[in-house]
Amino acid sequence: MAEREFDIVVYGATGFTGRLVAEYLAAEHASVHWAMAGRSEAKLAEVRDLIGAPSDTPLLVADSSDPASLDALASKTRAVITTVGPYQLYGEPLVAACVKAGTDYVDLCGEPAWMHDIIADYDKPARESGARIVLSCGFDSIPFDLGVYHLQQAAIAKSGAPISRVKGRVRKMKGTFSGGTAASFAETMKRAGKQPEIIDWLKNPFSLVPGFDGPEQPSGAKVIFEDDLNSWSAPFIMATINTKNIHRSNALLDHRYGKDFAYDEMFLTGPGEQGEGFAKMIANDKSMSENPPKPGEGPSKEERETGFYDVMFTGLTKDGERMTSSVSGQRDPGYGSTSRMIAEAGLCLAFDVDRDATPGGVYTTAPAMGDALIKRLQKHAGLTFAIEG
Repeated sequence: MAEREFDIVVYGATGFTGRLVAEYLAAEHASVHWAMAGRSEAKLAEVRDLIGAPSDTPLLVADSSDPASLDALASKTRAVITTVGPYQLYGEPLVAACVKAGTDYVDLCGEPAWMHDIIADYDKPARESGARIVLSCGFDSIPFDLGVYHLQQAAIAKSGAPISRVKGRVRKMKGTFSGGTAASFAETMKRAGKQPEIIDWLKNPFSLVPGFDGPEQPSGAKVIFEDDLNSWSAPFIMATINTKNIHRSNALLDHRYGKDFAYDEMFLTGPGEQGEGFAKMIANDKSMSENPPKPGEGPSKEERETGFYDVMFTGLTKDGERMTSSVSGQRDPGYGSTSRMIAEAGLCLAFDVDRDATPGGVYTTAPAMGDALIKRLQKHAGLTFAIEG
């Protein structure tokens, strides 16, 4: 890539999550050449001052309705971080600009139908231009995608073979999902009303892996008691997108986890009547559909900083030995941790990932950045990856 003016541009820096990303970069990565981008220079300046960023932080005016402004933005930077969603409404013009300019791109997308389209329309052009387009770089799906990758790397090193059946289980979580997640879900449902085939994409765990029809997968859609874990488990709301991303990662890694790989995600609630009651409460929770958070709004600083999550990944090796890995994170998942994860993902692409090892294309995080991103997340973003046994 020819020399660019900036290492990173944060597009959507005046929004709630974009502001957190910009604040994090200003506080933790002062040596990086970065800029804030959005529709209004006045609002960008206001946010810059509010978050305590240097007064000379560059401000770029760009809007998804003005392709020329996005072309100009993409041509100036090595990588773009975008928090402007729902992506199916506002995302494609920026992807197109980055692909044209050979610029790396990371987003927070959890919209399978839009991702399906982006893979179909931009994977080949991105491979030709050298742009690395990496989707889903927040709580959906970094801890889950890299958590499975981390477990499988350890299993292969220990036994010489991957684990064919992995359970992803949320053990603890305090925090909220973002208003952008709720808005994205609503837009997906609207689109499905006009395009019935989208329902099939949402149901198909391999819909982000063109040309591959893998084995039947566990559904994770009902409350169950798991004898091997001695716990009740409830459906997990992010499983729909996370499972698809993990199967795409497996495919992009030349099926390192095996072509027979099976995976599901659920929320562990503990044993006994209390665990069963908690599981049923989670399964019957309709707050995301009936009273969703609004885009642009989010938890207080105290709520963000006191949040946390702990996810485990477990399965049997080819020798019948149980292996378990975990990913835990400081701060609430939807905002505090997500803003740090996407920032580090953008920096990882800009500085750590060789283009010979990771050429252009539309990616998920594990095949795009793998161990390099795990290292960054542990050093800077408050995540811990562990092999527990």
